[in-house]
This record gives sequence, structure tokens and C-alpha cells, in this order.
Amino acid sequence: MPRKLLGDYPVSLLLKLLEIPGSSSREKPVLDVILQEALDAGLPQDAYCFDQAHVKAKHGECGNLIIKLPGTHRGPRRLLMAHVDTVPLCLGAIPQLGGDYIFSESPRTALGGDDRGGVAVVLSTLVRLLHEHPAHPPLTFLFTVQEEIGLVGARYVSRGKLGQPKYCFNFDGGLPNAIVMGATGDEHLDIVIHGKASHAGSQPENGVSAVTIAGVAIAELYREGWLGKISKPQGEGTSNLGIVQGGAATNVVTDLLEIRGEARSHVPEFRAEIVEQIRAAFERAALLVTNVSGESGQVDFTHRTKYEAFRLTESDPVVAMAVAAVQRAGLEPLPKISNGGLDANWMTSHGMPTVTFGCGQEHIHTTSERLHIPSFRQACTVAWELATGAG
Repeated sequence: MPRKLLGDYPVSLLLKLLEIPGSSSREKPVLDVILQEALDAGLPQDAYCFDQAHVKAKHGECGNLIIKLPGTHRGPRRLLMAHVDTVPLCLGAIPQLGGDYIFSESPRTALGGDDRGGVAVVLSTLVRLLHEHPAHPPLTFLFTVQEEIGLVGARYVSRGKLGQPKYCFNFDGGLPNAIVMGATGDEHLDIVIHGKASHAGSQPENGVSAVTIAGVAIAELYREGWLGKISKPQGEGTSNLGIVQGGAATNVVTDLLEIRGEARSHVPEFRAEIVEQIRAAFERAALLVTNVSGESGQVDFTHRTKYEAFRLTESDPVVAMAVAAVQRAGLEPLPKISNGGLDANWMTSHGMPTVTFGCGQEHIHTTSERLHIPSFRQACTVAWELATGAG
């Protein structure tokens, strides 16, 4: 879409980025455009590199794009970042303007403002710096891959290539004045239920149904309040069993069922308790469901941490800098804690405390997704203040 249509580089850049396919592990086309925009603005050839995050993750076609600028004066390095991948629902999106919003022309696709909005904010800030040459400290711009499938790019980022930033700022979904200073942790669950097959018509009593085992376990977890939103005297969190796969035919008692799920909590100990409750429920169910001979099934239960929770405080220097930048942008700071995972989870785990801002995205991951242009412009102002403003 021609830039002259709007006479506004950040918005026209955003529209251009929204048109580019780039789901998780397939980000190269959008990264190529990001890099070319920076090079066209005068970025030196030796100022950028790609890391090997995709190699470490064992999937994907490219790693994270890292761009570093020397400061015009000395000072702690600052980092601005956004993830470039979008969810599959955005494939085929054609951005359209309507009043103060950008939305997808097709009612069957999401927009991709998560997180092309963040990419446009960070990239337009870089391009403006290259054109205007204002005073600024050393800066790093990080464009991460595979965020939507588990914060993979941030997890495997080559920390040694980032220039040891002291202040890190992530641009993702939500309001530009929302300062997300903490986020939940996530435990991935793999549950494999082994039953015993039999003919479902002539000899169902000889079988042990893996589906029935799952049903008994899920019913118990629901009844006892360990599925969905969880609120107990000892803590709060969420859980979900999102993928269920199994069965070969309607006339066979199912002997194998695979379930993938998650457990989330801001408190690692309570998240571990959620995991234990789910494990115990499935193991009890496996013993309860038997065939005519008294044979029961078996459950293989494994889990791994996708990302750990973190929580900064308003006294942390990175939060104080974020608050000051939002105020200089003419906005009222709104400190928040997120129940979703962010690249900031892994950046903070890597020893780089990170605050996250929104860029005006609404209803992300749905066909109703849209982006509020005035809020996007405000996010651009916040990013500029973070890149050039006082520490």
C-alpha cells in the first residue's frame, strides 16, 4: 500500500507489514521486509545479525533479527523489541482502514496486529532515528520469532549478541499506557492414556476405554475446581486440556488417547500443585475404569515448564523508566500483571528485566481483531521517548 496514501510512515508501514504472511516458524518474508526498511533508511551493513534461535529450537527457517546502534553519548544500553510471527488465523488477511481502526477485510481471518503493530512501532522508531539522528544512548532492536508457539525466539535468543542492555521494552498487545510488569508462568502437560482395545459391539466388556478414563478424570477435575479458572485458599491459576487425539474406529474400544494441556499460575508452587492434581486425577481414573477381567489402563504423564512467571515492582529501574516515558507521551501510566505469556518472561529469566506495552490491538487471535490507530500512534510516541528520552 503506497505510503503517500496516508502521508504517515508508521501507519503505512504497519499496513505493509500486515499484508505479509508470517506465521510461527515461517517468518523470513516479514523479516526480509523489516531488514530492507532499515537498510533503506541508512542502517550500516555491519549493524545487524540473525541469531540461531531456530537451530536451537530445532524448527523454523530463521532466527531472531538483532540490530544495534551505538549511542551518540555514553549510557546504559536500551532494548526495544517485538515478535514478528502471527497466529495461523491471520493467513490471508488484507488490512482495511475504517475510521480510527484497521481491520481485516475478510470476516474469516484475524488481522495480525498481534504483533505486527509492535513490529511497526519498533521499526518506525529505528527508521526515524536513522533519518533524524537525535541524541540517544546505545540501542538494540530485537525482532523475535516463534512467540506464538511458546516464546521460542526469546527463549533461545543469543544473549551475547544483544550488547548487554540494562533496560528492555517489549511492544505487544493492548493499550500503549499499560505497563505490563509481570506475567504468569506456564507448564505444558502431555497425558497419554493406554487402555485395552476390543470390539465395541460384540465384546465391549473386554475392553478398557481410554476415552472413559479421560472422561472420569476430567469430570473429577471439573467437579473439584481444578479445570478452567482455579481459585483455592492456597492460590489462583488456570488450567486447560486443549488437544485430545485418539481413536481409530467407532466399533473399537479406544486403547490410546493423547491429551495436551497446560497449567498456569503466577506462583510456581501453586502451578506445581495444579499439575499434581491433574496427574493424580488421571491416575485414579485409570485404576477405576476396568474391564470384566478386572484389568485397568495406564497413564503416562509428563510436564515441562514453557516459561516461568515474573513480577517486577514499581521501584525497579526499568519500570520507573517506562512510567516516565508514558508520562512524557502525555498518558497516564497503568501498571498491569498479565495472565498470558510474553517474550518478557524469557527476557527477564535471562537476566534482562523487561516491561511490555500495547500498541492498540483489540480482540487478538479472533476474526474480530482490529487495531486502534490513535493508540498505535501513542505507542510510537512512547517508543520514541524510551529510545531518546532521559533515563
